[in-house]
Amino acid sequence: MRSFSITDIGEKRQINQDYVFCEEKSIGGLPNLFIVADGMGGHNAGDYASRFCVEVFTEKIRTNQQKTPIGMISEALQYTNDLLLEEANTNYDLQGMGTTFVVATIIENIMYVANVGDSRLYVIRDNIKQITEDHSLVEEMVKTGEIERKDVRFHPNKNIITRALGANASVTPDYFEVELNKDDIVLMCSDGLTNMMEDKDIMEIVREYPEDLETAAKTLVDKANKNGGNDNISIVVVKL
Repeated sequence: MRSFSITDIGEKRQINQDYVFCEEKSIGGLPNLFIVADGMGGHNAGDYASRFCVEVFTEKIRTNQQKTPIGMISEALQYTNDLLLEEANTNYDLQGMGTTFVVATIIENIMYVANVGDSRLYVIRDNIKQITEDHSLVEEMVKTGEIERKDVRFHPNKNIITRALGANASVTPDYFEVELNKDDIVLMCSDGLTNMMEDKDIMEIVREYPEDLETAAKTLVDKANKNGGNDNISIVVVKL
């Protein structure tokens, strides 16, 4: 297994509110761990929320006694959400902060995934497949037929999410179990990438550098910035 992570402030933002975690070695009961978090909130609250949640979550995983990957992730997510709400209540400047969170661990050829919000996880092989489902207003509008999927990237409400850590007392992630093949590439990212690029363009760049994950990730960041760089851009790429 090889991996690479990168986060970039983009062209328009003054603060990077994204935070990534990329560890190929074991963390507690998990053999590896990969996370992308995209924070939200005024002042520095979004920056604080994403970093706080990744740090609390990973520390909880290190000491978690659950026996299954999903059990460990689920317990750690609720614990992280509880502490984030407590933190927000102790500091007026942090009230209302929250973060998206997509996390994955790979055990042999099975990947366990959880997500809250609209940061995404893809599997790239002969094509590109989005594994996670966006928890966003525009995704709900696609489901009800109000808009077409091709219009999502340009919709004025594309940044309104319907779930996040810090939004409610109970957190409701989606969970996925994915069988991976040799040479599959897993790509996790914040919406600073996917709002600036089509999925097919992301796939083409990744497949252009199948053995050089660093160049692939940096090329994606450069392309997103050239397309406008309207938001922070964060990427984790993993290859079996």
